Amino acid sequence: MAAAKIKKGDSVVVLSGKDKGRTGTVAQVLPKDGKVVVEGVNVVARHRKPDQSNPQGGIDRKPAPMAISKVAVADPKDGKPTRVRFEERDGKKVRVAVKSGETIDG
Repeated sequence: MAAAKIKKGDSVVVLSGKDKGRTGTVAQVLPKDGKVVVEGVNVVARHRKPDQSNPQGGIDRKPAPMAISKVAVADPKDGKPTRVRFEERDGKKVRVAVKSGETIDG
């Protein structure tokens, strides 16, 4: 299995869809489905009926999973989207932003 280019905690930029251009941090990665959950992006509203645990009912808003191909890692230097490559620095395999050459910690 290939190493993950996007990991939990990464700062990402949305490339397409209704939230195009927005940034957020990755809350969860779903590698089997090829999806990621980004905080504050792709928020869906679920209407809940009143029940024992939630007698008021109401509308729950939470971020939904989106395709991993719709997001790109934000460059640590300028925050713009960039691709990621792997390099060996100081004997360790690290992720590097292609645009700026900066290492991505995450």
